[in-house]
Amino acid sequence: MKRILANHGIVPAPQRGKRTPWKTFLAAHWSAIASADFFTVEVLTAGGLVRYFVFFVMRLETRRVEIAGISCSPSGAWMTQIARNLTDCEDGFLLGVRHLIIDRDPLYSSAFRGLLKDGGVAPLRLPARSPNLNAHAERFVLSIKSECLSRIVPLGEGHLRRVVREYVAHYHTERHHQGLGNRLLTPAPTVAGCDSPVKRRERLGGLLNFYHRKAA
Repeated sequence: MKRILANHGIVPAPQRGKRTPWKTFLAAHWSAIASADFFTVEVLTAGGLVRYFVFFVMRLETRRVEIAGISCSPSGAWMTQIARNLTDCEDGFLLGVRHLIIDRDPLYSSAFRGLLKDGGVAPLRLPARSPNLNAHAERFVLSIKSECLSRIVPLGEGHLRRVVREYVAHYHTERHHQGLGNRLLTPAPTVAGCDSPVKRRERLGGLLNFYHRKAA
């Protein structure tokens, strides 16, 4: 990733005798970087299996994820509308983000990238066949597939959207993240006593579970 940022003029040129550690640079710019990616899901419909594309964006500092769109036939017009939504001046998910990491999928068209730039977000295009440079987004794809989608056959688009929505809620509020000190992204504001009984909260019929102590 360091080379990609350097190629886009983001990494400052090192001064003689002084080198900023990469970890320090990322810590200083983490809040301004997001990444995006697609994954596919086979959905059972009345006409047979249909492949759906799910497009998501992640803010790297917080690991928060936004499902930007779900479609069985993504197009350039669909992507440009998503770019408008993400950069909306009032509630766009990319507000405050300066750089968006994307791969070289043709759906990231010049129109899509242009709308990002107009919204103040510079797209950073990765080299071909380099998923390790978008590791946080790839980790989310592995998580949602291994923990949820590989155990369900979505029955239609509506069911797929519900499943993805439930997993993202679980991901944000109930799933501990080792990369962030094993904490929840959005912990509940309640305070539980050490002697309170342990309760189980389930989603999708018990496929996803969260164990917690009842608030005092």
